[in-house]
Amino acid sequence: MNKTKQTTIKISSLLLALLCIVGLSACRANADPWKSAIYTEDTTFGTGAKIVQVEVQVNENRVTFTINTDKATLGEALIEHALIEGENAQYGLYVKKVNGILADFDKDQTYWGFYKNGEYLLTGVDSTAIVGGEHFEIVYSR
Repeated sequence: MNKTKQTTIKISSLLLALLCIVGLSACRANADPWKSAIYTEDTTFGTGAKIVQVEVQVNENRVTFTINTDKATLGEALIEHALIEGENAQYGLYVKKVNGILADFDKDQTYWGFYKNGEYLLTGVDSTAIVGGEHFEIVYSR
């Protein structure tokens, strides 16, 4: 076999390997995040005086948490029952996990959007006051 043909085969093999890696990464990015959900059925938490509902949406899957709490903010109520995890950032708590499901913008451009009665909240969960009777949505977004 001549050198030109060997070089062509090597380049073709490298391109094929690269395409396989890109394809596997795309499959992994599109994997169903709902598989890591802790709760897959509507669940009630707590015994406090204020009652709020929090609907978690991931693609076509959703679950509603009814939270009875005495906490002042949505973030405190969710943390109280280990329903969210995150890290403190410049503008407050940066929520990365909800119901055990990771959304990491740096990794795959996903994030958690926060809504109240269908309207996007301009406050973070740790600064969103609750009085009781509210309906919030936390939506896995891309």
